[in-house]
Amino acid sequence: MSFNIGLSGLYAANKQLDVTGNNIANVATTGFKSSRAEFEDVYSATRLGTGSKTIGNGVRLANVSQQFSQGDVNNTGNVLDMGIQGNGFFILSDNGSLSYTRAGAFKTDAQNFVVDNNGNRLQGYGVDSNGKIINGVLTDLKIDTSSLAPHATTRIDQTMNLNSSDATPTVTPFKVTDINSYNKTISTPVYDTQGNQHTMDQYYVKDVASNSWTVYTYMDGRSPSDPTEEPPVALTATITFNPDGSIKTLAAGTGWTKVGNTLTMTGWKPGVVTNANANPPTWALNGSDAAAAGIAFDLSKTTSYASPTARTAQYQDGYATGQIASLTIDASGVMTANFSNQQTKAIGQVAVASFANEQGLQPIGGTRWKETFASGVAGVDAPKTGTLGSVVSNSLEESNVNLTNELVDLIKAQSNYQANAKTISTQSTIMQTIIQMT
Repeated sequence: MSFNIGLSGLYAANKQLDVTGNNIANVATTGFKSSRAEFEDVYSATRLGTGSKTIGNGVRLANVSQQFSQGDVNNTGNVLDMGIQGNGFFILSDNGSLSYTRAGAFKTDAQNFVVDNNGNRLQGYGVDSNGKIINGVLTDLKIDTSSLAPHATTRIDQTMNLNSSDATPTVTPFKVTDINSYNKTISTPVYDTQGNQHTMDQYYVKDVASNSWTVYTYMDGRSPSDPTEEPPVALTATITFNPDGSIKTLAAGTGWTKVGNTLTMTGWKPGVVTNANANPPTWALNGSDAAAAGIAFDLSKTTSYASPTARTAQYQDGYATGQIASLTIDASGVMTANFSNQQTKAIGQVAVASFANEQGLQPIGGTRWKETFASGVAGVDAPKTGTLGSVVSNSLEESNVNLTNELVDLIKAQSNYQANAKTISTQSTIMQTIIQMT
């Protein structure tokens, strides 16, 4: 019996050495979780019980449990490297077979799908045509490298002050070629439906007698409604101010429609130069007829105080065609494409999974686990939802192995092995003595 006890101790010590050695071997493995050998004693018992004088029958391995404590999350500089700070696992798909990992070293394959080093595709939520995240339906995440379609300018908002101390121009009436016939000119870039950039030029003329300003508007120096018109005719509007500098009335001239303090062009038709050498140059429509819907120009934040005429803020919603320039991933896992035209668009969101019993997960190698009955069903959601952790982009989670502790455990396992070997050696000596006595 003593031989069996000693042998069980040797087996247990050997398993402890194996577990410790595996931890040490994976001390530099991204996303690795250390294991712990857990043992239980063994007793021989009769059917009616063990009694009070039963001697143990050794030890056996009860379980090798993994420790899912947080590893250090260190910066790598690679945007597709991701670590999870807190609870959760990345979800991988191998032709529909799901596995879970904490190792976030991802890259793109030939089809621009986000994959791990084994080609398993990272799972997450896709987006609709407007860049809105489609929650609830897992899909293979893909980096969409297609160009961003242009968007015609439909609205311009600006905050502007017109100097109440300005005098009426010395030259009247207004002439675009005479700088003495207007007080200020403001230019705003706008875009047609093809993504071509145009310039909306606005000339502001003060009338001291009526405390008003007349705005003359051109597109590329041409008539907004007909770029072929010669000479070009501006759209006009007149803003009259109250004594306190607020807008009193807004009068829209030909080519504008007015709602409140917002003017809308009734028919902007972008033009293109057909002969730059002519005097004056000749123009034609450039085919962007969809832009004829016009542009809404909000003047509600225009004031007239005794300070220099200036535009302090301006927004227009149009942009040209854009190529993807970079990618960012925020803490909630949203992947955002940044385009060369300064626009951004969400292209997906990383999903993470949690389990009621992480110890019940089945390790399958490659720093991955499989769901089991013991682990419970995966709860999948966006990062930072409930108890789920956050995603840290440009970073990887290191192994949580504490090398100092493992080296101490290695010494303990070695001592245990030697001690159990000694019990077998002692038992052998006793047996030899008994044999010599016979």
